[in-house]
Amino acid sequence: MKKGVILFYLFISTSIFSQVYIEGKVTTSNNEALEGASVYLNNTTIGTTTDSNGEFRLNVKKGHFDLVISFIGYATSKTKINSNEKIKYLNIQLTIEENILNEVVLRKPKYDEEWKTNLAIFKRAFLGKTKLAKDCKILNPKTLFFEFNRKTGELIAEAREPLKIKHNALGYMISYDLVEFSLQRNRLFFSGFARYSNLKKSVRKKWKRNRLEAYNGSQMHFFRSLVNNKLKDNGFIVNQFRRELNPERPSDEKIKLAREFISLQNNTIDFSKNITTPKTPLDSARVIINNSRKPKYIDYLYKRNISRKEMLSFKNDTPYLDFKDYLTILYTKEAEDENYLIGMFGKRKKSIGMQSSNIVLINGKSMIDRSGTLVNPKALFVEDYWGFESFANMLPLDYQPGK
Repeated sequence: MKKGVILFYLFISTSIFSQVYIEGKVTTSNNEALEGASVYLNNTTIGTTTDSNGEFRLNVKKGHFDLVISFIGYATSKTKINSNEKIKYLNIQLTIEENILNEVVLRKPKYDEEWKTNLAIFKRAFLGKTKLAKDCKILNPKTLFFEFNRKTGELIAEAREPLKIKHNALGYMISYDLVEFSLQRNRLFFSGFARYSNLKKSVRKKWKRNRLEAYNGSQMHFFRSLVNNKLKDNGFIVNQFRRELNPERPSDEKIKLAREFISLQNNTIDFSKNITTPKTPLDSARVIINNSRKPKYIDYLYKRNISRKEMLSFKNDTPYLDFKDYLTILYTKEAEDENYLIGMFGKRKKSIGMQSSNIVLINGKSMIDRSGTLVNPKALFVEDYWGFESFANMLPLDYQPGK
């Protein structure tokens, strides 16, 4: 399996077109108005806060999206909105989050060396290791606490309040309500609600340049290009391959048994010695361990430059990502980030002069929103370059590149 695997999941809203208003009131379960509750369209720059009467008004564009309402100490509310239809005045009640109160009292983190180590691992995985990630800072890291399972190697993170993230490279202040974070070896999964706002009223040239760089070759760019039939014009080439178990590598069960057998031996074992014909059970175990270093899978490329209709289907004019096996997405207009070439352990990769990512659908075809996202992003598994990019390279769904 190739390294740099990432699976990330944002509760994503869908695309938006001509403008309407969303109005409503936020109260407690006792009908008390909540002033200062955060109200926003998920993963966008569109949002506001409730007034002293708990009321809000949002000017939005037509389409389908998620309206998120949050307030510290209360469970976050998510409401699906279709602004193509008439929207009634919304009365939304927030309930006290008992689990959060218990965590604050019972699970106060110790800010010791172990916590600092886990925080460093969390930031590298969550924010990423791109050059843009260097200027992306979590302002309230002490809201995080961690659990590390030494047997499985899994790191779990939770937050008692939304993360405040200042992105100096892209010019955003981001409030991120972390729902779930799990890192196990080279597999990453995180989910949450994101609200973006510009650091200043006017967007600096540096921010415009960096936002465009983050957009070019991204998943958002690819899906928009695919839906609008602009793959070639926008620099994308897509190849198709299948992945099979390597017949020269022993099964995981055989490897496990060989390790257990060797651990019972009292003698020091030289694994560098080449054994062509095993004569003893110990020789056989050594051969299995040596062969375990071979790749678990072999990729077989069988179709180059596949067409749009081979990866996209439509139902009632709604586009679906729909393909067999795996796809390699090549973005030819931009080379790899230098940090990607250096890799996790400092062993430099050879540049191919373009960005290459692998994707596979986990549960069959998946609906694509015209804003440039999968309606169910958990349906897609990504590797390589898109696996290298993480939160620091993400843009709000209402981002549009300049001409």
